[in-house]
Amino acid sequence: MTDRNVSIVAVCDKAGRTRFVDLGRAFASRVPHYVPQLRSEQLELVDPRKNPFFDHAEVQLFIATSDGEDVGRISAHIDHLALQMPAVQGFGPGTGLFGYFDAADEAVARALLQTAEAWLRERGMSRVLGPISLSVWEEPGLLVQGQDHAPTVMMGHHPAHYRAWIEGAGYSPVKSLVTYELDIKQEFPPLIRRIVQSGERNGRIAIREAGRLDYDGDVRIILQILNNAWSDNWGFIPFTDREIAHAAKKLKPLVQPELVRIAELDGRPVAFMLTFPDMNEALAVIKGRLFPLGWVRLLRWLKHPRARTMRVPLMGVVKEHQNTRLASQLAFMMIEFIRRAAVTKFGAERGEIGWILDDNQGMIAIANAIESRINREYMIFAKPL
Repeated sequence: MTDRNVSIVAVCDKAGRTRFVDLGRAFASRVPHYVPQLRSEQLELVDPRKNPFFDHAEVQLFIATSDGEDVGRISAHIDHLALQMPAVQGFGPGTGLFGYFDAADEAVARALLQTAEAWLRERGMSRVLGPISLSVWEEPGLLVQGQDHAPTVMMGHHPAHYRAWIEGAGYSPVKSLVTYELDIKQEFPPLIRRIVQSGERNGRIAIREAGRLDYDGDVRIILQILNNAWSDNWGFIPFTDREIAHAAKKLKPLVQPELVRIAELDGRPVAFMLTFPDMNEALAVIKGRLFPLGWVRLLRWLKHPRARTMRVPLMGVVKEHQNTRLASQLAFMMIEFIRRAAVTKFGAERGEIGWILDDNQGMIAIANAIESRINREYMIFAKPL
């Protein structure tokens, strides 16, 4: 551990938030295969006026300094919706969070974690989970496997040595989140093709595009299914109405109806699959900068996105049909229909599914059946206070 004097500064205004975000961008730029993100989007995530997460959370950002230099950052936050969830699902009463973790060395890391822990302890928390930045629906977990390739859209990317620093401060792993990748140019195995063909002949099943005719209505349907399908999962926190409206507005430019599907059984929506072209491929070209000409290139890409990789961030089946053959059939049908569109219209070659909880046996079975493999792993750690 480096011997240095570390001071911790609490962020309390717009200038501090800007400094906090720019410090994170500087750390990210040192990690191989990183992709610069839009600075305006990162600033919005930590702005209480713009991110509806702050409606139900207390957040304090901290910056570490040493000899006049910014050397690290961290957030400490309490999500009051998370406190209301059952403890067996990961959060629950007394559970605080840390996130946005960056440090120049282990001494800085230790000072930042101790500061976040003290802030949480002062507010009655008895346990801390992290890193989660800021919401579990944004960037949960620390990347512990997969630093050898670039992250896809809306996925975190961290240096491997952070894990040892976090564990060295007394934290233990509590949950692993994984992503799977696969070659989508190739057709799926014969068994999967037969399952899909059987579903196509079933008059009770319809797999339709979402967002083309009624974007807001389909967003509500997807979030209703999500809140039902995921409600028993580890780490689940329901979306609020303001979060739904905010997410719908932010994600609309990325939504391509051919890549978002809703499955209906007897005319009733029972499952969905959300897929995005990997915007990180476009951000890498403009180096995350909208000016002077980056915005023109990005708008052109958003209008006609071509991407080598497609990411499936969310997928769900209502609880009454989970763990049934029907659930698997609907999943394989949505995956196949989206695969066809991704290859033929958007020029995609590769798919990435996740994140997926390490104990989600249903999704793991589906990922294995279509011959995908784990390519990234994120870890969430915990410590008693």
